Amino acid sequence: MSLVPYALARRFLFRLDPETAHELTLHALAGTQGTPLQLAYRTSRVEDPIKLAGLTFPNRVGLAAGLDKNARCIDALGAIGFGFVEVGTVTPLPQSGNPKPRMFRLPQRQALINRLGFNNEGLDAFIANVKRSSLYRERPNCAAPMLLGLNIGKNAATPIERATDDYLIGLDGVYQYADYVAVNISSPNTKNLRSLQSDEALDSLLAALAERREVLAEKHGKRTPLFVKIAPDLDEAQIGVIASTLRRHGMDGVIATNTTLARDAVQGLAHALEAGGLSGAPLLTQSNRVITQLRTALGADFPIVGVGGIMSAQDAVSKIRAGADLVQIYTGLIYEGPTLITDSARLIKKTF
Repeated sequence: MSLVPYALARRFLFRLDPETAHELTLHALAGTQGTPLQLAYRTSRVEDPIKLAGLTFPNRVGLAAGLDKNARCIDALGAIGFGFVEVGTVTPLPQSGNPKPRMFRLPQRQALINRLGFNNEGLDAFIANVKRSSLYRERPNCAAPMLLGLNIGKNAATPIERATDDYLIGLDGVYQYADYVAVNISSPNTKNLRSLQSDEALDSLLAALAERREVLAEKHGKRTPLFVKIAPDLDEAQIGVIASTLRRHGMDGVIATNTTLARDAVQGLAHALEAGGLSGAPLLTQSNRVITQLRTALGADFPIVGVGGIMSAQDAVSKIRAGADLVQIYTGLIYEGPTLITDSARLIKKTF
């Protein structure tokens, strides 16, 4: 059990600029993981295994990409009860992202707006951090390891017409180290990135990734699942096209959803009109709608990871009821703390 009540830490962190608080937290986690100080936040994991895409997830609750972009805190994040953790998004080359300020809290609605723009230290540093983690090094001797997803994207400076090149570089780099690879084509903070969700662009990208995966599977002797992360700002027809394209190219799962550009639920609040993606409580209904439509389009057997707006264990259960097999948390962790992970995993286990 964690020794430090999160409410005390949040009171301090929420006095800071959101990005400063974020970096301070990551620095503390990176500096304490693997040391006795990790007892301050270590939590027993709920065991509720489920097999999907050829993988056994220890429980259904994971961390969404974006919190640990550089894979610095894998072991610390694994110590707080997640069944799986997704790190990144990583791009082939380092990039600083968009100008600051670029993160904003909307506490009245338990929400965040960010326009970070894939700020990260690049693929080489990312892989080095993954290889240093005890999760990676000790995996062969671990009976039920937490699973690790590695999330890849494109550099902002790469023309959208050359986006596939960046994704192939990313896939080549992370393939052998990942339990699954997440392909992020849905961030609103890289210019034109969401255009990759359109019919022809998505078909071309997934065809290239599927072809490269066959080469990598033979080279490394393992078939790493590919999941595609999509936006919530899609209509039912677009979702149907995406679903058929995922099936056609042998993708192993879909992550629904990224942040939203909609502002209906936060109108009139401070920072509501800031550019970027909105996450947190206002996203729950919208992401659940996409999950339900995906499940209808994909059928019962296609893995769906539900993410967006989980601020309580009941919210996590609502995603499973909407059609998700697994859930991911990010903004809820910032507002509610690590107890949200355990509470969600327990209620899902009890309910399903």
